[in-house]
Amino acid sequence: MAQKPTGPLEGCRVVELAHIMAGPVCGMMLADMGAEVIKVEKLGGDDTRRMLPPDIAGEPAAFMMMNRNKRGIALDLKHPDGKEALLRLLDRADVVIENYRKGTMEKLGLGYEALKARNPGLIYCEISGFGRTGPYAERGGFDLIAQGMSGLMSITGEGPGRPPVKVGAPVTDITAGILAAMGVAAAYARKLQTGEGQKVDTSLFEAGIVHSYWQSAIAFATGVSPGAMGSAHPLNAPYQAFRTADGWINIGAANQKNWERLVGILGHPELGEDPRFLTNDRRMANRAALEAALNAIFEARSTDDWLTILEQGGFPAGPVLSIGEMHADPQALAREMIVETDHPTAGRVKAIGLPVKFSATPGGVTRAAPLLGQHSRAVLAEAGFSKVEIDRMVAEGAVLAADRAAGGPANS
Repeated sequence: MAQKPTGPLEGCRVVELAHIMAGPVCGMMLADMGAEVIKVEKLGGDDTRRMLPPDIAGEPAAFMMMNRNKRGIALDLKHPDGKEALLRLLDRADVVIENYRKGTMEKLGLGYEALKARNPGLIYCEISGFGRTGPYAERGGFDLIAQGMSGLMSITGEGPGRPPVKVGAPVTDITAGILAAMGVAAAYARKLQTGEGQKVDTSLFEAGIVHSYWQSAIAFATGVSPGAMGSAHPLNAPYQAFRTADGWINIGAANQKNWERLVGILGHPELGEDPRFLTNDRRMANRAALEAALNAIFEARSTDDWLTILEQGGFPAGPVLSIGEMHADPQALAREMIVETDHPTAGRVKAIGLPVKFSATPGGVTRAAPLLGQHSRAVLAEAGFSKVEIDRMVAEGAVLAADRAAGGPANS
């Protein structure tokens, strides 16, 4: 049986009515910090269950990554008994998370006002493409669309004249989930003081916009929208990746002191005396020449050689790692960012750990992602349904339980 989650949100009860990524990220963050999260899936399961390949022993890797630390129940919300089961769960919940299109929850009789009337202390978290207000409120949302409309794709890529490029990770989905978790935590703090719930509303669009702080500062000040610069920084130079003899290295000379230290470590004091590179504004104006000069130097040695030299000199630098290399990095392991859980069918599986550490109330990953309907019987029993009632709901198709769907354990 999985260990009960611990953390600063222990005691907070969350019902996750969310699918794919942004909503599940929110639920995952809350669960990792100790909240009891019950993931409610449709009878066919979250769409990430069909994002194959890859899989681990037949279980979808994408679903397992986003839904660890949660218990799972599968309901048909169009069936009266399925809806009643959900309402009973929500009556005792502190938080509900949903990321459906606008109006979907209202059509099911599960909108904010209806649920608030039953449970005034409920925190109702909505994550959507563009938010629940404004001219785009009716639109669906996808990370690619949000990256484009938030300006991110205009500042990502190699440079002028090149095709637009999105950030490799679904950054608006992930950030929206993190923002939602932050909003829920803030609303929960207020609820603990007043007993009152409230609505929390964020979107992929806003999640993309918050990543434009530096570029927006430039546009506000100059009236000109900055464009893509590859790995370079819009305000400091040199602050980017350079090619070495066998790979790439990131150089962080983000201020004048570090620049002066860099040229000394490299053994090229003449660069620090070059009129084109004396100050940051001059280095930015002559960035192409600066890049050419530094590339010629860095290409003469291997990445490991340079990292050793730069670290001995106390200069901020780092390699450009692949995802697999990051998984094996000693700092990632020391910070427990690569963790393992026991899955009922896939066995021992790896996951990404909790990125926030708490000294007094540590959170963490204690449970693998659920099988479809794995905890249906246990969760319904906790909500007050009898075994006879649960058996009837399963038989009538209002509820799916893992013992019927997959032969797996129902209560672990």
